[in-house]
Amino acid sequence: MNEVYDVVVIGAGVVGSAIARELAHYELSCALVEAGPDVGAGTSKANTAIWHTGFDAAPGSLEARLLRRSYPLFAAYAEESRIAVEKLGALLVAWTKEQAQSLPELLKRAHMNGVTDATLVAASETYDYEPHLNAGALGGLFVPGESILCTFTTPLALATQAVLNGVQLMLNFAVSEIEQEAEGTTVVRSAGGSVRCHYLVNAAGLYADRLNRLLGHADFMVTPRRGELIVFDKFARSLVNHIILPVPGGKTKGVLISPTVYGNVLLGPTAEDLSDSRDTSTSQAGLQTLLEKGRALMPALLQEEVTATYAGLRAATEHRDYQIHSYPGQRYVCVGGIRSTGVSACLGIAEYVVELLGEAGLPLIAGAEFVPVKMPYLGEREARPYRSAEMIARDAEYGRIVCHCEHVTLGEVRAALAGPLPARNLDGLRRRTRALQGRCQGFHCHAALASLLAWETEKSPTTLLNIDDNVHA
Repeated sequence: MNEVYDVVVIGAGVVGSAIARELAHYELSCALVEAGPDVGAGTSKANTAIWHTGFDAAPGSLEARLLRRSYPLFAAYAEESRIAVEKLGALLVAWTKEQAQSLPELLKRAHMNGVTDATLVAASETYDYEPHLNAGALGGLFVPGESILCTFTTPLALATQAVLNGVQLMLNFAVSEIEQEAEGTTVVRSAGGSVRCHYLVNAAGLYADRLNRLLGHADFMVTPRRGELIVFDKFARSLVNHIILPVPGGKTKGVLISPTVYGNVLLGPTAEDLSDSRDTSTSQAGLQTLLEKGRALMPALLQEEVTATYAGLRAATEHRDYQIHSYPGQRYVCVGGIRSTGVSACLGIAEYVVELLGEAGLPLIAGAEFVPVKMPYLGEREARPYRSAEMIARDAEYGRIVCHCEHVTLGEVRAALAGPLPARNLDGLRRRTRALQGRCQGFHCHAALASLLAWETEKSPTTLLNIDDNVHA
C-alpha cells in the first residue's frame, strides 16, 4: 500500500494485457492485476482463434473502428513477436435464398468498413474455394484478410512485454472492493492485499459489469455466452482451405469451420446465454448441435476423428457495441462488452484506452526505450524445435521429446517453466508449448509434465518422477 501506481489495469486477458503493454511505452508506474493464476487463462484462451478484419461489424460502431485500427498494428506485432498467424482468407457461404440475397449488403458493409478486397462468389465458384462443402451452396463472399492466429501466444506476448518494460504483474488478485479516496487516489482490494493508483482501467471481461457497479455505474450487464467447439484431428486439415463462415444471424456470427495454426480443424461455436461466469463445461446438447451443423456444412468432416471438445465464455451484453466508457472525474476507464473480437481488436483498444486516460489527465511522456519480445513459435508453418539442428546443437534437451502427439521437447518445457512469465500449472504449460493438447490429450505425457512442473515449482526431489522413462530422443 505504500506505493501509489500511476495506473492499475484489472484483468490480464488479451485486452488488459494489451492495455498494460501500451502503457509501458510511457514513463509511468503501472500494475496489471489478475484474479487467476496466469495471464490469458479465461475468455482469451477459448475462442475460435480468428484474426478478424471487421468486415461484418456495424459500420460506424466503436467495434468497427477499433478492429480496423488494430489490424495493421497486429500484423506488425505478430511478425515482431513471432505469434503464429496464417492468412487463409474466409469464405462466407449462403445456403438459403434469404442468405444469398443478403450477400450484396454484406459486401457493401465490408467496403464501408474499409475491407475493400472482399468479393462476391458465385454458387459454382464456392466449390473451387472449398471442394468438400456440402451440395446446395447458393453463393458466397470471400474476404482475403481474415486469418487464423495463436490465441495462446497473443496474451502471453503482450503481458510478457509489459512486464519486461516495467509493469508489475499481480496474479491471484481477485478484486473484491474498490474505494475512491478523498485525495483522488483509488484503492483496489482483494482477499490477499491491496494496491493504490491515480488512474484505474477495468478490463475484467466477464466481471467488468460487477466492478463497474462498485464505482457507481450501470451502463451494461454482462451475460456469459457459452460457445462450445469441437477440435478435429490433424488428418482433417486437408479438407479445409479457408475459414468457412455462415451468414451472420441476429445474435451471433454462427457456427464456422476453421483450421488452426496447430494443424487441427475447429467446428463451432454454439451460443448459449448462462448465469454462471465460471461454467466452461461442454454439453451433450451443444455438441450434438455442432455435429448436426457440421454435417450440413461439410459431411466429410464428420468422418474424421475428434481430438477434443471445449467451451469458452464470451462477455455478451445487452448492447451490440463495445462498452468502453471514460469517467474523467473518477480517473477511471471501463472496457466492457468486447465479446469475440477482443483478440483481433486488442491493440486498437489499447491505443484508444490510453488516449482516453490522457484526455482524463494522465501525463503521457514517451519512455526512452521499449524492450521487444520474441515468443516461442507454436504454429505448424515454421520448423519446430525438435527439427532444428541448430537448437539441438545448442541444447540437447530440444532433441528430447516429452509430448509425442505435438512433438514438444524437454527444452521447450524447461524454457516455459523458467521464462519471464513462467508456467505454474499444467494448463499454463499447455498454452506455452502445445503439450497435452494432442491426440492422446496427455495420456502418455501427463506424468512427466506434472513431475517437471512439481520439480520446478516445489524444488522437492520427493515429487520428481523418473523423467527419462517418459522422454525419448
